[in-house]
Amino acid sequence: MKDNKYANGKIISEQKGNQLTYFYKNGQLKAQGNFINNLMEDKWIFYRETGQLWQIGHFKNSMKHGNFIRYDRNDKLEYDENFDDGKIIKRKK
Repeated sequence: MKDNKYANGKIISEQKGNQLTYFYKNGQLKAQGNFINNLMEDKWIFYRETGQLWQIGHFKNSMKHGNFIRYDRNDKLEYDENFDDGKIIKRKK
């Protein structure tokens, strides 16, 4: 990453070991998960700018792999999907 700060001085991302964390412009947590060999791996958690939980998903080589769930703005399950190497294999709603 060439510039790791927003114009307002807030950090865009930081990596500690294999844990990569992204932030919104306002400093709120955006996403967090394992980042190994420049690839998203295992469980990642994504948040809306308000801090509200948005998605929990699993990755393998930066492709969706395994369970992926998303919540709407009312905290209700929007969908529950399963992937195999980036291809959807099952969707529950």
